[in-house]
Amino acid sequence: MNSRERVLRAFRKIDGLPDRVPIQFDLCRVLTESFGNALGLKPEYALSYYEDLTYRISANEIRTRLGSDVVVVGGTVAADFVPERIDETVTTNEFGMHMKPSSLYVDVVKCPLEHVESVEDIDAYAFPDAYAPGRFDAAKRDVARFGSDYFVIGDAELSLFELAWHLTGLEKYLIALMTEEEWVEKLNDKIEAWTLGIALQLASVGADAVWLGEDLGTQISLLIDPDLWRQRFKPRYARMISRLKQEYPNLIIIFHSDGAVAPLIEDFIELGVDVYNPVQPNVPGSDPEHLKRTYGDRICFFGGVDQQGLLPAGDANAIRENVKFLARTLGEGGGYLLAPAHIVQPDVEPNALLAMINAARE
Repeated sequence: MNSRERVLRAFRKIDGLPDRVPIQFDLCRVLTESFGNALGLKPEYALSYYEDLTYRISANEIRTRLGSDVVVVGGTVAADFVPERIDETVTTNEFGMHMKPSSLYVDVVKCPLEHVESVEDIDAYAFPDAYAPGRFDAAKRDVARFGSDYFVIGDAELSLFELAWHLTGLEKYLIALMTEEEWVEKLNDKIEAWTLGIALQLASVGADAVWLGEDLGTQISLLIDPDLWRQRFKPRYARMISRLKQEYPNLIIIFHSDGAVAPLIEDFIELGVDVYNPVQPNVPGSDPEHLKRTYGDRICFFGGVDQQGLLPAGDANAIRENVKFLARTLGEGGGYLLAPAHIVQPDVEPNALLAMINAARE
C-alpha cells in the first residue's frame, strides 16, 4: 500500500489495518538543511503567516524522501505582503507582530494590540485577509505533486486562543478573558473567521485532514480552567468543525495541543475531532496505555515520541524500544500515526531521527 492508504487505514477511514504504523515528522531549519545536503535536495520553504508554522509546511520532498507518509501544507503570506523592517533583527508579519529570530524560534517581541481597550480598537485593527491572492499557491503545488501517494494535512493552527494572545500579550488577554472585557469576543470573532477561512481553503485544495488547535497546556496542567475553555472556545470549535464536515464530509479533523490537556479529550471527541495530537509524553494524563484503553475506540492518536529527553539523548536502542512500545499500545488495531511530539529541534542529531524512522518501518 502507498503512504496515503496507510494513513487512511490507520485513521480508520478505509477498511483494514495498515501494513505498519505510519510516520510523520517536522524538522527545524537546521535539520532541514542537514538532511537536504545529505540527500542532494534544496529545501523548499513556504513562509507561513505565522513564522513558526513555516517548518510545518516546508520541505515536503525532503521529508518524504526520508520516509514520512505525510506531507503538510498551509497558508503562506499573501503574494503582495512585504514585511516592515523595524531594526537589524526585527521585522513585522502580516498581523503586525514584531518578530525576532531566536536560536530555536521566531519570537513575538511586540504585540500589535497590546494597548487594546475597546471594541472600537478591535474594529480599527486591520486583520489579514484569509483569502488574499497567493496564500495557497505553495499548498496547491504540493497537493498536486504529492497528494495521490501521500496523506495531506492542511495546517490551520493557532486557531483561536493562542493567536488571540499573540496579538494582545498573554497577561492582557487572560485578564480580559477573566474580567469579560467586551472586546475579547470581538477579537475572537475575527480570529474564528480567519481560521475557518484558512481551513476551508485547505480542504478545497485537496487536504485529507485539517490540523486545528493551539497550546492549551503546561507541563503540569491546563493554561486556563477547563470550564472557561468550554464556555468561551468550545462553541467556536463546534461551529468551525460542523461547517468543515458539512462541506467536506470525508475531511479528517486533527486537534493539536501541547501540554497536560487530558481533561479536554472528551470535549475533543464530542466536537467531532478524529485525531488528537501530539500526545505529549511525560505530562499528567498522557500514559499511552491509559489513553488507548479509555479513548482508543473513539479517537485516533498522532505523536507520542518524546522530544524533550529521548530524541535529544540519541540512544538508538532506547528510541527503538520506545517506538515498539508506542506501536503496540497506541497502534494496536490501528488508530495511530507515529511522530515526535514537537517539531524536531537542533538538539536532536540526524541519526536519532533516522533511528525513529527505521524502528517504525521495522
